[in-house]
Amino acid sequence: MNNPLPDPFADQPDWAPLPPRPVEIVPATGRIELRGRRVLVGLPGLGWRGDLRADERVVQGSRTYVPVIPEHEWYRAESEQVEVFAPLVPVERVWVETIGERRASAGPTESSIRLVSLDAPTRRPPTPAFEADSVTGRRVVHVTGATEQRDLRAVTETYSGADGDICVRVTPELEWYRWAWLGQAPTTLEVPVHLLWLE
Repeated sequence: MNNPLPDPFADQPDWAPLPPRPVEIVPATGRIELRGRRVLVGLPGLGWRGDLRADERVVQGSRTYVPVIPEHEWYRAESEQVEVFAPLVPVERVWVETIGERRASAGPTESSIRLVSLDAPTRRPPTPAFEADSVTGRRVVHVTGATEQRDLRAVTETYSGADGDICVRVTPELEWYRWAWLGQAPTTLEVPVHLLWLE
């Protein structure tokens, strides 16, 4: 009776949802449209800061900069059509989140320690929400078939829904941030946990 339960998602049976495409992180120095894109800023060897959005590049003299706005301010500016302060960050210190291609699973790893290079921000593979210690406030992707609904935030932890499914309530990011600046409760959607992935 000490045998572990089998993994229901092992080898992706027909009924198991496929993970969403992963977030890839690329330098902003490439030919990528930046307006509204999620970005990270930082320095190799020092660290990275996320939850930011970019506007289009600005050239001053011989230097190229990217206006970078905290994500909550970007949503407020877009929703209420107000101007917000956007510091200019040298383009070589900005990295852009893009949606990559789905890859074959590398299989389970023995150790929970994952070493990374400090030369660039690290790619984060999608993680099933049911494997996370906590999901409230995290970016999630709702996957149904081949459709990926992004720009969502979890507003609850996992709970037992009315039909007995284990669920999480999610809301669009605009409503998540509006909740912060207006105190207006968001509309939420109950999603079975096996259809949610941490981005």
